[in-house]
Amino acid sequence: MPSEILTQTTHHQTFLHFISHPEHSPAKGIVLLAPTWAGRDTFLCNKADELTQLGYIGIALDLYGDGTVGQSNEENNQLMSPLMSNRKQLHAILLGAVETIKNQPFAKHLSLAAIGFCFGGLCVLDLARINAEVTGVVSFHGLLSPPENLTTEEIKPMVLTLHGYQDPMATPAQLQAFQEEMLTHNANWEVCSYGQALHAFTNPSANDPEFGTVYHAEISERAWQRMNSFLHACFS
Repeated sequence: MPSEILTQTTHHQTFLHFISHPEHSPAKGIVLLAPTWAGRDTFLCNKADELTQLGYIGIALDLYGDGTVGQSNEENNQLMSPLMSNRKQLHAILLGAVETIKNQPFAKHLSLAAIGFCFGGLCVLDLARINAEVTGVVSFHGLLSPPENLTTEEIKPMVLTLHGYQDPMATPAQLQAFQEEMLTHNANWEVCSYGQALHAFTNPSANDPEFGTVYHAEISERAWQRMNSFLHACFS
């Protein structure tokens, strides 16, 4: 698939997003991909390539700057934690990405949606929470905690949460609170909870049961198909 790097500058920081274009037919829409806590790694870029096979332009977002990718759990946490503790900064980066992408010639007349994995799941849920210019968002085993002092009255983008019921990083209590949040903000939302899934169930590199991250090939495929159906509705 043809690919390129798109540069975004926000608050004097440079972000390098990976863009994968469909090879033949015109794109049906643009799908942003928000990364795990590792950053814009090979896993995320491969997912962008997979989206082109469904007819979309896939854009793997760099949220740490300069295409930085963590090499260990410790590095990943050091990269993610400042954004988790400063959601306004995270929102500025995300909205800057949306604005940068919408201003590209290839984005003319195309709508945007967003998907995200783990930390990226929280990122795309926040895009919905702040009513960014996306038609819908899909969270794969995402973190669910809302930002503080959210002023949105009604969440307008459609929301799909693909959740591992045994995920220690998004507990049943947090899931219940998230669902109540969606009801409070009158969102068009749905949750698909996979009973045998833990955290990171879409990531073939996840193999740490003690940490709570385990790949599940069958559930990963089912979740991807559910996303495909949801995106079709978003772009209809």
